[in-house]
Amino acid sequence: MNQTSNKLAEAPMNRLVWSISFPLMLSMLIQSLYNIVDGIFVARISEQALNATSLAYPVQMLMIAVSVGTGVGINALLSQTLGRGERDKVANVAGNGLFSALCGSLAFVVLGLVAVRPFLRIFTSDPEVLTQGSAYLSICMIFCPGIFFAATGERLLQASGKTWLSMTAQTVGALCNVILDPVFIFGFGLGVPGAAIATVAGQWAAAVAALWLNRTRNPEVPIHLSAIRLDGKIIKSIYRVGLPTMITQASGSLMVFGMNKILAGFSVTAVNFFGVYYKLQNFLYMPINGLAQGLIPVVGYNWGAGNRRRTTEALRVALSGAVALMLCGTAVFCLFPAQLLGLFSAGEELLAIGVPGLRTISLVFALTGVTVTIGYYFSGLGDGTVNMITSLLRQLVLLLPLAWAFGRLWGVSGVWYAFWIAEAAAFVFAVARCVRDLRSVQNTQR
Repeated sequence: MNQTSNKLAEAPMNRLVWSISFPLMLSMLIQSLYNIVDGIFVARISEQALNATSLAYPVQMLMIAVSVGTGVGINALLSQTLGRGERDKVANVAGNGLFSALCGSLAFVVLGLVAVRPFLRIFTSDPEVLTQGSAYLSICMIFCPGIFFAATGERLLQASGKTWLSMTAQTVGALCNVILDPVFIFGFGLGVPGAAIATVAGQWAAAVAALWLNRTRNPEVPIHLSAIRLDGKIIKSIYRVGLPTMITQASGSLMVFGMNKILAGFSVTAVNFFGVYYKLQNFLYMPINGLAQGLIPVVGYNWGAGNRRRTTEALRVALSGAVALMLCGTAVFCLFPAQLLGLFSAGEELLAIGVPGLRTISLVFALTGVTVTIGYYFSGLGDGTVNMITSLLRQLVLLLPLAWAFGRLWGVSGVWYAFWIAEAAAFVFAVARCVRDLRSVQNTQR
């Protein structure tokens, strides 16, 4: 048993979960800087520029959904393969994962060439917003293979427990984006397209770093192109976990799309606030996702090794951390909403909508932390459907109809109360599903 396997199988669970999750949390916090930084700089150009990037955001989220979903499927399958000691299959799983990521990225490249402007016309007829939004989104989509290879390379590192190396790759990309944003936007005078160039440059930098670290520092998951044999069973296994995760992530994209349509009936400022809110929310949710995704290699390995006691213990550690962090986030959103919105050059109208909006939505953050953590726990067990169902409840099935109805009844301020009901319903489902699983584990161990 090598050092990584020994750690996953025997290390004290509290230390193990945090040692694996903490780099992921930092990595995903850094990832959230992409859109935070873009939004801060773009807001200084004009309100139309901020509106253009806000309208493009659902498509960016969809690309992230497909890339992360593929990566999560690879991570789960590799962790289980390592846990079962099937070393001869590891290289082929990694190779099929990279092939799957390439195919997913090419689909978005094609859409970026033909579908950007028709998509933006759904929301606006403003010629300036259309021009800037089309330029921004086209660049992000045509050069999107970078984000796919970055996500896959990082999950290959995570599958063997090397989350610090995964964080290193993500940090390289984020720093590249942060440095290049003001250079391209203001230094070269490119405006909104400059923000897109900085974003894709950061994504490609992260991809190169992640793949290089795999080649040089991750012998447990070798990448040899000559050893790759396309295997339908492996690809199917990747997407058995990855597809529900994609749907989970994509539901956020569809939610932003739907909310933009609902809020556009009130004002451009309402749309801009929701775009700002979602960026701020991601800055909190990304670390929680990192904590929860840290469960995948721990749970997957120990499930593959037949040790369900350790999978349950890992869940307990992650849940306590997620709730504590989300309560801290609620406190910040409630106490400092104006200051948070001020980062995006918020005027009086945006503050009037945004301050009560941030305070209202943030009151259910703790429920979300529990729901997301339980979802990724089941992904580690090889069941991505729990994550998918809770996400659909939180972000589509209940949220959008309620937001539309509450908006008609009570105006834009009523929209935010839809989050309370949607998050509570997803929480109840996740907890009920988790309790049933834990009872089955207890019965098996008797």
